[in-house]
Amino acid sequence: MVFEAPFDYQFRLILIGDSTVGKSTLLRAFTECQFTTWSDPTVGVDFFAKIITIRNGKLRIKLQLWDTAGQEKFRSITRSYYRNSVGALLLYDMTRRHTFDHLVDWLFEARRHIESNRAVYQIVSCKSDMADEREVTSEEGKAFADFYRINFIETSAKNRYNVDETFRSIAEDIYDRVESGEFEIEDGWDGVKKGGTITANGINISSPETNNNRNSRTSPPNSSSNCCFY
Repeated sequence: MVFEAPFDYQFRLILIGDSTVGKSTLLRAFTECQFTTWSDPTVGVDFFAKIITIRNGKLRIKLQLWDTAGQEKFRSITRSYYRNSVGALLLYDMTRRHTFDHLVDWLFEARRHIESNRAVYQIVSCKSDMADEREVTSEEGKAFADFYRINFIETSAKNRYNVDETFRSIAEDIYDRVESGEFEIEDGWDGVKKGGTITANGINISSPETNNNRNSRTSPPNSSSNCCFY
């Protein structure tokens, strides 16, 4: 007897961008339904995970989310996480133009370390709730993304604007390429993995983790809450 798999696929995503653009804040809003006005800059790399559904609820996808430090001194650590990622979200703070100006450097670095045509990229504008302090227009962000033929989305972790959609949309794009055969599951590459099944005798065939949310440092304060699950 075989029970339903806890998830169908696992996708590994990396979030990159300048320090304090909002990477950790966006991830906590997505995985823990929390918003904090200030968080310490990430040191090295933090890990989050969440199971979502795509294809109108027909597929369960586990997202492994790697939150990287934006400071130059941690850049060598960040680079080691590129290769095994199937998706890269490039974040900037729309209230600080220099973080937008640096996007091209982040994009080129990601493309150098991720195998050619082996990842889906997405530009993410953060802090859309701070409209009075905006320094980068939506049109500029979209024009940049269009130039490099990647997707663009504006978000606000504070009011949860497009938070879930950011991760759902990149997961949909990745699955499109898995379904078409463009992305294949391979030994030694963690970008895409197939979900496992659990047999009646309790043996987990592929050892998937079944937690919906997990942070490498701390667990969510209310693990019974499903406010972020969909």
